Amino acid sequence: MQNFIDEIEQRTPAGIAAAIGRLIASGRLAPGDRLPTVRVLAGELGVSPATVSHAWQALSAVGLIVSRGRGGTFVQDAAPKWLPARSQSMIGTVGPARLDLSRGTPDPRLLPALGPALSRVSLRAVTPSYQDLPILPELLEVLRGSWPYPAPTITIVDGALDAISRCLDAVTRFGDRVIVENPSFPPFFDLLDQLGLERLPVAVDEHGIIPADFAAALKLSPAVVLLQPRAQNPTGASMTAHRAEELARLLRNTPASADTIVIEDDHSAEISIAPDVSLGLWLPGRTLHVRSFSKSHGPDLRMAALGGPAALIDPIVSRRMLGPGWTSRMLQTILHDLLTNGESMAQVSEARRIYFARQRALADALAEFGLDVVQADGINTWLPVQNERDALVRLAASGIRVAGGSPFLAVEGGPAFIRVTAGALPDDVRPVAEALAAAAHPLDSAVHPVGARWA
Repeated sequence: MQNFIDEIEQRTPAGIAAAIGRLIASGRLAPGDRLPTVRVLAGELGVSPATVSHAWQALSAVGLIVSRGRGGTFVQDAAPKWLPARSQSMIGTVGPARLDLSRGTPDPRLLPALGPALSRVSLRAVTPSYQDLPILPELLEVLRGSWPYPAPTITIVDGALDAISRCLDAVTRFGDRVIVENPSFPPFFDLLDQLGLERLPVAVDEHGIIPADFAAALKLSPAVVLLQPRAQNPTGASMTAHRAEELARLLRNTPASADTIVIEDDHSAEISIAPDVSLGLWLPGRTLHVRSFSKSHGPDLRMAALGGPAALIDPIVSRRMLGPGWTSRMLQTILHDLLTNGESMAQVSEARRIYFARQRALADALAEFGLDVVQADGINTWLPVQNERDALVRLAASGIRVAGGSPFLAVEGGPAFIRVTAGALPDDVRPVAEALAAAAHPLDSAVHPVGARWA
């Protein structure tokens, strides 16, 4: 009990929750440890039971503690073991919240309506032959017309991670090195770990991978460069054509990277405000470009287009024929309809405009409270904080959930961050920005400006 009393400096719900969060993060409170009852702790602190109850609610909201009714309240046990490692570390971002900005998923109200497209699909799920081309010819034609460079071969797979997993299976061997952005999408790290691939982290700024860091990593003979050209998750950075050309030049001119393959995850293509860009424009024979439609047309469509040279794509398609075979042609028909129907296209265009407006409103509001951030692209924003766990708990005490930054970092240590799904913001962002700024720097009377380099 004395540990609790000594640690708690601010006897408010947020202060109590932050202190308990620090005890859990440091290991002084272990998974399964029982916590004092609300009334007992309230009596020791000299506060009302409601104050402690609100602190417990905040800790529960971020997955740090769990109530077992009459049995008491306990530090949360480990996440389910069937989840990949990085997903386990993010398990605390589930449960009720007044405003959930943690999920990194699109606003469902901004997805195009599926009803009209479904009404135009055949009543029967037929296919002429198991050996037919895995991609519908009409969908292939649409994709070719919008691809960022002339890709000789394009196919359809079951989402971006399926595409990236199959690409890595095809072009890497156990122990190979892979250049990854730092920070980046946590499942990438889990995937590389499971394949026995070594991560070579490179920092990013508001224009993408920083060339100097990239040049240093290329000297280590990486087998693959895995990057996100637009609306990078979690930073929201989008690569410029100038930066892409610079990275391609470094790849071409570095002897140790003569055989390096580029895998690009363009997951927010239809809702990004940045121009389409790909290293494939300069390195078409070494680039595998993935374009997925979860953010723009619906996560449950589970479809991504994968394009690149036939020498790289054909083996992937061949291996897939011995597994799922192809992505449902009914789903492909729906996607084709959504990509060509005027009303659906207008709905996606409006979603792009709204996401841009929300990002701009958040950046402007944060600036009012002293957080000078670069306006992000897509649906996520990356914010530095003094202490990640404290920020999560303080925001949870305000009814706001965000994602902790640790799972997104390729290396441990360094500055702390949180990821905010700005795409889910309400119309009035100012109160949210005020809460974010207060959680980011709770002890500062004036918040210091944030630099443009993320890592």
